[in-house]
Amino acid sequence: MNLRNLLSTPEAIVAAFLLLATLWGTSFVAIEAGLHYFPPLLFAGLRYVVAGAVVLAYAAVAADRWLPRGRDEWLGVAVAGTFVIAAYHGFLYLGEMRVSGAVAAVVVSLAPVLTAVFAAVLLPNERLGPVEIGGFALGIVGVVVIADPAAAGLGSAAVVGVALAFAGAVAFSLGAVLLRPLRTDLPIAALQGWAMVFGAGQLLVAAGAVGESPATIVWNQTSIASLAYLTLLSGVVAFLLYFALLDAVGPSQLHLVGYAEPVVAAVGSWILLGHLVDAEALVGFVAILAGFLVLERHEIADYVGIDRLSG
Repeated sequence: MNLRNLLSTPEAIVAAFLLLATLWGTSFVAIEAGLHYFPPLLFAGLRYVVAGAVVLAYAAVAADRWLPRGRDEWLGVAVAGTFVIAAYHGFLYLGEMRVSGAVAAVVVSLAPVLTAVFAAVLLPNERLGPVEIGGFALGIVGVVVIADPAAAGLGSAAVVGVALAFAGAVAFSLGAVLLRPLRTDLPIAALQGWAMVFGAGQLLVAAGAVGESPATIVWNQTSIASLAYLTLLSGVVAFLLYFALLDAVGPSQLHLVGYAEPVVAAVGSWILLGHLVDAEALVGFVAILAGFLVLERHEIADYVGIDRLSG
């Protein structure tokens, strides 16, 4: 089945975008719920062992090929597995031990801003002018507002949690930029599947190194539902949607899904867990979103212009 064929109309693209935002936004809530029953690194590793195997199986059936070949393709798998899967999720799960899923989602929404900054620093054809630097500064201000270190104290659980979520966003963004020079004709589903398996292995090794044990997992309806949701829906289904949308609209427009996720996470956290997002998190999110709009203003303007012409 070619998922791209399902996104042949603007309505289908919008519906897929909203579904992806819902699946990834609610994943922050599912992580928060599951962390009551799983050690964090073991939780993330188990999720991606299964999800990676399923995505690889899909790639073997649907893609032209599923096995990497050559140095660049295996290096791409290693970069994506280390930064986008292992480091990002390791820091995120550890962060959500200390802050709510909604707050973590807001902090992670800084990732597109960080991606633009890393691209300007590391890639030869990218640059940041004064306006772009201002956009980055807005995003950083947003994270500082959320953490509120003056009120909470630098060593408080909330500040540490925000810092860990921020480290996850840094890892994700750095991995995305390091992958750009390694682009090959390896299908994205195969790359992502191998990265999931490779990253899951690192997470499980790290879990063992810090003393996390499967014996401490509490198996009940909530923990099973959380793991199943994260693995199958926000893992496999969401990534397959992501692949299809990436082909349909491109990476610049798909970045916008990151700004719908915190809204979904906040609503889901309130409905399912009774957690309300405080004013600092809302102000921080607005600052991060403003920073993204400043950094990506040309791409957004081009996309809107093309969309109007096509309409």
